[in-house]
Amino acid sequence: MQNFLSKLPFGKKRSLESYNNFGYVFLLPFFLAFLVFQLYPILYTIFLSFTDLHGFETTSNMVGFKNYLSIFNNDMFRKAVSNTFILWIINFIPQIGLALLLSAWFTNVKLRLKGTGFFKIIFYLPNIITAASVAVLFYALFSYPLGPMNLLLQNAHIVSKPIAFLRSEWGTRAIVSFIQFWMWYGQTTIVLVAGIMSIDESLFEAAIVDGANDNQVFRLITLPLLKPIVLYTLVTSLIGGLQMFDIPFLLTNGNPNNSTLTMTMYIYKQAFTGARNFNVAATASVLLLLISIVLSTVLFRLFRGSSKKGDK
Repeated sequence: MQNFLSKLPFGKKRSLESYNNFGYVFLLPFFLAFLVFQLYPILYTIFLSFTDLHGFETTSNMVGFKNYLSIFNNDMFRKAVSNTFILWIINFIPQIGLALLLSAWFTNVKLRLKGTGFFKIIFYLPNIITAASVAVLFYALFSYPLGPMNLLLQNAHIVSKPIAFLRSEWGTRAIVSFIQFWMWYGQTTIVLVAGIMSIDESLFEAAIVDGANDNQVFRLITLPLLKPIVLYTLVTSLIGGLQMFDIPFLLTNGNPNNSTLTMTMYIYKQAFTGARNFNVAATASVLLLLISIVLSTVLFRLFRGSSKKGDK
């Protein structure tokens, strides 16, 4: 580009450079929106975490790390953290497993499955349904005692009496995790399919010619080359899982016995219900941000280390 500009007459070069400056004008709205709606709220939240602001007061005092010390001793916060990881792990493991299986089938050169576009649409559909609609649907399905699921189990003589699914801690966790899995496995599948399709087909053809079976092709070629996409999926799913809010909130409001209370629900309840402890909510928000950063960094380092070992 520099060589091209150097060959232009001075006048044309000057006009071209001034024309390129219009790019900064188009970038300006993004930076303004980022500063006002993202950077400032983050910085202000960090500031509030060092104050005692609560209730409807407009003034606050600096308390240092008092909020951080007290929140670590808060049983409800610790339970919210553990619930968040439990719900994410239960839904992500089958999600990534099924997505890898489906993506392997859809891109297998031997199978050459027909109608894969139709199935991709069907699998992706739950992702575009609003969380409120999904919560209402599953609340009706598993309602007690005359919900469709209870009637189905009784008519099939699997159970003799209705089951209170949403009154059981692990039953509710299983339903919330299944909803999260059901809503997102299609998205994960499409991302992995795109990643596999970006791999050079000649590698697969050469492996097949050498006599490799499907399992060996997937394990020795597809998975190693798919690591960046798997890392992307893992990190985005982790961040989304840590921010899980709508489904557990709309389905049971974190009940029974706060078994599906997540970190974002804890933040919401501290800030907008009861005593309105904005300082506690801000502290929990900062910790949520730190957890996301630390875990994402750990995942990046783990994948980078495994990639270096694979290269050797």
